[in-house]
Amino acid sequence: QVQLVESGGGLVQPGGSLRLSCAASGSIFSIYNMGWYRQAPGKQRELVAAIGSNGNTNYVDSVKGRFTISRDNAKNTVYLQMNSLKPEDTAVYYCHAGLSLINVLRATGGTWGQGTQVTVSS
Repeated sequence: QVQLVESGGGLVQPGGSLRLSCAASGSIFSIYNMGWYRQAPGKQRELVAAIGSNGNTNYVDSVKGRFTISRDNAKNTVYLQMNSLKPEDTAVYYCHAGLSLINVLRATGGTWGQGTQVTVSS
């Protein structure tokens, strides 16, 4: 089973950028569908972006045009490039891996990372 470790979170001013990374180990990364979720205080965890094993991507409407998900199978890593950050993007961001894209889109089964905090504030 794959293990996931996120990195790249931090404090950034509104309008700034961050790139999150999720490094995978323990299995064949290229066959996994990957997703980035986030959870803000007092709110449910929500899907931010997903990328299939075939490279197809999905985004929640609130981040379209600002965030980009990508993967480097040679490095066993999935990225989330976040631009034009807003205070409402503040949350703990989690990486999720699933053998089925449906599992990733529905946050069922699969494997989760430990999360990385993103804070957007002036």
